[in-house]
Amino acid sequence: MTVLEDRIEMADECDELTLDGLFESLERITPEGYKVEIVEGAIFMSPQRDTHWEIILDIVEQLRAKYPRNRVKSDVRVDYPGHLNGFASDVTLVKEDAEKGAKGLWNCKDVEFVAEVISKGTAHNDYGPKKTAYARADIPVYLIVDPYQGKSHLYTQPKDGKYLTETSVAFGTDVDAATTPLGLTLKTDEFPRD
Repeated sequence: MTVLEDRIEMADECDELTLDGLFESLERITPEGYKVEIVEGAIFMSPQRDTHWEIILDIVEQLRAKYPRNRVKSDVRVDYPGHLNGFASDVTLVKEDAEKGAKGLWNCKDVEFVAEVISKGTAHNDYGPKKTAYARADIPVYLIVDPYQGKSHLYTQPKDGKYLTETSVAFGTDVDAATTPLGLTLKTDEFPRD
């Protein structure tokens, strides 16, 4: 191992420890019903809204028709590439053989699908740094559901920190992800709007 590789590894370990420390501190002070994420080192706390939850539940129920419960996650922390990125995505699908690491966290390399439902205060994260982090982690399918626009945005084919394909559909139109690793079509006709 070169000196540079050693320093990079130490920096990565330091970021992980810092991220763990931040989450440990935040868990003690976060009010019930709030979700906490750290995006590029910035802390975001969001209360759960009815519209938000109804869309998340709808997506989870559709995934559960195909995938077992142990693969479908919601608001579970996964650390992603970039500086201090610990996300609690609205919906996450992990691979069949995925296992938690030594710290009890899922590895982003085991994530096959992520869905984020937009909140006004954090929409810029979902469309910006989180989308970049998901692409850098090679998450094959990323879905943004935007109840303010009444649209769903499907991103696929991650390469070099960007998604090569984006498909946008209005609520009421199916999100066709049948040819992606997700392997199904998501119905949006019951997604509520804000």
